[in-house]
Amino acid sequence: MKRTMIKEIKERDQVAGLYLVARKDMGLSKTGKAYVNLRLMDSTGSVEARIWDNADALAALFQKDDVVSIKGYAVAYQGGIQLNVNSISAAPEGSYSVREFLPASTRAPEEMMADLDAVIAGVGNPQIRALLEAIFTDADVRARFQTAPAAKVMHHPYLGGLLEHVLSICGLASKVGSHYGKGVDVDLLICGAILHDIGKIYELTYSKSFDYTDEGRLLGHITLGIALIDDKVKGIEKFDPALLVLIKHMILSHHGHLEFGSPKRPKTTEALILYYLDDLDAKVNAIESLKRDAHEAENRWTGYQRIFERYMYLGAREEALDAAVPSVEDVSPRKDTLPLFKQPSETKA
Repeated sequence: MKRTMIKEIKERDQVAGLYLVARKDMGLSKTGKAYVNLRLMDSTGSVEARIWDNADALAALFQKDDVVSIKGYAVAYQGGIQLNVNSISAAPEGSYSVREFLPASTRAPEEMMADLDAVIAGVGNPQIRALLEAIFTDADVRARFQTAPAAKVMHHPYLGGLLEHVLSICGLASKVGSHYGKGVDVDLLICGAILHDIGKIYELTYSKSFDYTDEGRLLGHITLGIALIDDKVKGIEKFDPALLVLIKHMILSHHGHLEFGSPKRPKTTEALILYYLDDLDAKVNAIESLKRDAHEAENRWTGYQRIFERYMYLGAREEALDAAVPSVEDVSPRKDTLPLFKQPSETKA
């Protein structure tokens, strides 16, 4: 069945097609009438949906994580779009691939994994390199790591998102380490960048919709990551216990604050840098996603964003910006001012 892609749905559209049920809850309206609260997904995004009529009977026809065939129409709701579903049923097994309905990184996972292997090979400290190799030569860990999202919703919430996030932080860590020189142990910082979210491969489920595993909800990715490191370090002869403490400290403190889920606050240079780089990369990715969505909808402001605790300005449309920004020829820099950034011709490919 041809389906309307979620990113293409507009108010008043008639919608039909196959979608993945990422959430399913029963609710009661103010009048006491039962309804079904859904979140539907495809590879382009997700949308809230409701079944208002004949809710109990229709709810019995499908489960969470099913791919369903629906018919409905789109309405405006709280600054976004919501589907009102008229008919819904589970699609037959074998008539689809679940991966068709999950968002994914624009980069190929094999390509990103090769980049990570190159980063690990470039680590100078032999003990840190041995630990990273012990973890990423594990076939199960490797397969999970190149598939997992970095989060369920907040940032990099797509297949391959965790690996994409880690590679981005590794690039930032290299630049920051170069900037500060001997004051930063770059190998240690790179190790923290690679392993800080390793526990998410067990915390999250991502074979169908994105959700939390039982151990993910009960233990969390920080605890799960520490357990994995402890398991792998056992196979490395005479691993420096003081170095292991520093590595674990980065994992335990990378959320920065106790109220954000870190058992410890950063107390080393590398742990402090990792916290800020992790937070920076997550938030830049989140706002870039908002920009893409807003560009398609021609919006200049987002709705209220919990990750930022504010509305975010996304700028004027490109035509207005092009008219407002002067050309390079119109700007005369002071001769005594050095450029802050390299020109494109000076940047390595």
